Amino acid sequence: MIDKLLSARLDDALKLSRKAPHFIGFLDPGEKTDVSEYLSHKSNAYMFYGGYPEAERCFVGFFPDYLDPSEDYFPLSPVTVTFDKRYELSHRDFLGSFMAQGIVRAGIGDILIEQGKAVVFVRDELADYLIDNIFKIGKVGVTLTPGLVGELPESHSFQDITSIIASERIDCAVAGLCGLSREKSAQAIRQGFVQLNYRECLNVSESLSEGDVISVRGKGKFVIDSLDGRTKKGRLVLKGRKYK
Repeated sequence: MIDKLLSARLDDALKLSRKAPHFIGFLDPGEKTDVSEYLSHKSNAYMFYGGYPEAERCFVGFFPDYLDPSEDYFPLSPVTVTFDKRYELSHRDFLGSFMAQGIVRAGIGDILIEQGKAVVFVRDELADYLIDNIFKIGKVGVTLTPGLVGELPESHSFQDITSIIASERIDCAVAGLCGLSREKSAQAIRQGFVQLNYRECLNVSESLSEGDVISVRGKGKFVIDSLDGRTKKGRLVLKGRKYK
């Protein structure tokens, strides 16, 4: 179910876009799904874009009839961050430093990190502010440069996981993926600590499918690659990946 405030913003954007392009973002993957469903019967003149084709956090753009939708119109910019390769920085490090400057999460898109370099996608109006005010991420000195410098880092790296579970239920999968007992897995779900495909899941018996994405607070994010095969005792072989 889409949030009422977001649906109202979408309706306003549709009206405003009759004269000029209009944009809402950054949306997280769950919001993107909600927006797609909401707009499926309202308009075809929109597109999602987050700075590169595989972006998870995106703007949705609406365009008037006289204008072809294009990535060039989206009000977002890449900022390249460089730092000493001896140090490792995480998404949490970057977000913590940005939030300390009063920047809200909706102003920041994907953050792609590799050794000694990161690319952050931000709203156009925030790019100069970040460059002028961010000199450290965590305790590591950094240099921010407008635009994309060099190649774009890989969007994700993963750790492969194989686990033997009792069934396709989400409590079984969370236990197997996170190394928890079935009881603690169920408790985490009931407490609202688990998302399935970027939406809160409170049903411990929710059935999973290949391609599902599970996020567990404090444990990470995982994608289910397969639930094929049975052991001699009839248990399932779960194969998945953990986002690094």
